[in-house]
Amino acid sequence: MKYISLKEVIKVTKKSPIECALIGLITFALAYVVLPIEASASVDLDYTNQALALEIDAIQNNFRKYGELPASDLRGPAYTITVPATAYNSLPWQTDDTPFITASGTTTRHGVLAANFLPIGTRVKIPEIYGDDIFIVEDRMNSRYWERVDIWMEEYDDAIEFGYQNINIEVYPNQ
Repeated sequence: MKYISLKEVIKVTKKSPIECALIGLITFALAYVVLPIEASASVDLDYTNQALALEIDAIQNNFRKYGELPASDLRGPAYTITVPATAYNSLPWQTDDTPFITASGTTTRHGVLAANFLPIGTRVKIPEIYGDDIFIVEDRMNSRYWERVDIWMEEYDDAIEFGYQNINIEVYPNQ
């Protein structure tokens, strides 16, 4: 803030009445312009407080309990299809040079399914034969077998007994 010296005050008083009125008018106009600026500062503060309140509500919302979401297994299959099915074992002449490793890199076990027309990781049920057991596509077959599934079995005799069948499979959506 600038301070006015006594000499300047005396100079102002020596002004004519018109000059003094003009100075007063300019002072009033400047004060009129400055007041809305201060008022808008309080409006900005209100806006900031509202934004802060919304952020606090959002943070609290993350900690509210809304119940449990349904498990994905409760959904029905994406579709059901009839396909030819065979069975295979981890024998070198039925697989490649790593008979116990699937195409996805997992170890063969009950529940492994080989299929070329389904993405790796697709969940499948074979209700006519295995009920509610879930099979996962983790292996691939020879490229000449496109729409066919190959079920991994531990025992060679079980695979021979299974043979070649047309089966209905339920394909579940990937998660």
